[in-house]
Amino acid sequence: MYLNSIFADPDRTARLIDIAQSSLQPLLKGAIFYTIPLTLITFVCGIILAVLTALARISHIKLLQMIARIYVSAIRGTPLLVQLFILFYGLPTVGITLDPWPSAIIGFSLNIGAYASEIIRASILSIPKGQWEAGYSIGMSYRQALTRIVLPQATRVSIPPLSNTFISLVKDTSLASLILVTEMFRRAQEIATTNYEFLLLYTEAALIYWVICFLLSLVQGRLEMRFDRYVSR
Repeated sequence: MYLNSIFADPDRTARLIDIAQSSLQPLLKGAIFYTIPLTLITFVCGIILAVLTALARISHIKLLQMIARIYVSAIRGTPLLVQLFILFYGLPTVGITLDPWPSAIIGFSLNIGAYASEIIRASILSIPKGQWEAGYSIGMSYRQALTRIVLPQATRVSIPPLSNTFISLVKDTSLASLILVTEMFRRAQEIATTNYEFLLLYTEAALIYWVICFLLSLVQGRLEMRFDRYVSR
């Protein structure tokens, strides 16, 4: 019905084409200057936090294990949207006010850190104990065996799931629009409120997300092939 009404009215078709063309540049700007940088910054921060959390989970220090467990459980057990709302709308009630951009970075980084820590922890634990023992047998310390033997192998194992997490993060950044970050989806919302063509603008934004994720999936495939070059089959 919607498509029939468009094709039956040449003037409406021309108007929609004009809106799509004029809105493409603002949407791409939102993606280039907000969505992609937000994804990259929060993923890097999240991975650093994830590595520290994973190491705390496998350490022999009970306090570190407990803190890491509570953090992972709290983040994984609550919706990302609720976490963002607590940071941006909730903290001001106790005197802590954060701008939209820092709120988004902190929220997404904490979320990625919790989920990615389980991926990294599982990757480390998947390395046979014989690899640790081989390192100890030639005089390596725990840190040396971890950084020189175990982590390089765990990196190869974690590439596919971490790549999927990164691609999911690209899409999840659209939630930042709800805390007033002017990323791509926020731009689509702002443009749609001026012409009321919500379906057109949201579909256009969805197509851009799809193209970005498709390109990232190609990069993921190349990374997996590169890391698997020296693995015997």
